[in-house]
Amino acid sequence: MLIDPEKSNNLDDLLQLIEKAEFASVNYFFVGGSTVTQEDFVKVVRFLKKSTSIPIVIFPGASHQICAEADALLYLSLISGRNPDYLIGHHVQSAHAVFEMDIEVIPTAYILIDGGTKSSVAYVSQTTPIPNDQSTIILNTAKAGILQGKKLLYLDAGSGAKQTIPIKTIESLSHLNTPIIVGGGITTTKKIEEFANAGANVVVIGNKIESDLNFLLDIQLFLKNQ
Repeated sequence: MLIDPEKSNNLDDLLQLIEKAEFASVNYFFVGGSTVTQEDFVKVVRFLKKSTSIPIVIFPGASHQICAEADALLYLSLISGRNPDYLIGHHVQSAHAVFEMDIEVIPTAYILIDGGTKSSVAYVSQTTPIPNDQSTIILNTAKAGILQGKKLLYLDAGSGAKQTIPIKTIESLSHLNTPIIVGGGITTTKKIEEFANAGANVVVIGNKIESDLNFLLDIQLFLKNQ
């Protein structure tokens, strides 16, 4: 479950969300966003840490979105784009602080794929998503990330995507023997099941839960019937 601290800084609402997430057996809280301040980011991570046993994984949108109290950090390189700030720049800015933290750091190939709308990630990073029908480019981009030493593949259609990542894309990447995270535009349990069957290891839900918290109850029922 993706939590954007900019949208979830009301702690009473966040506590309600945590309770339903625990009931739904959510595996991880991913925390981050494209325009989150450091103050909001740290406040939300610390509140989650003291309020739940669900692991907290940083999904950073910038170099200041780090906190030693999280359990892990997805060390994202936006390899689908050509903006050096998101390939290595933010990493250099945060490297000293991250080195001092007792936190699991996971090198992650972050691949932005066109979801049919201009996402905040594409706007802020000033990068162009890969067209979702360019399967060969997506596959070769993922391979390049693996050859660079990335331990995870994160395919994202962006916040509020109208189209999810094509299932066939996940099926082709599943043969690379590298764990796959997929997110963006996922609004039904059927789509979660399709991604899981295609080889995705982690399915990330964000906007749907922001607009419909009871979707967590649908997820709980779905998992119960598996």
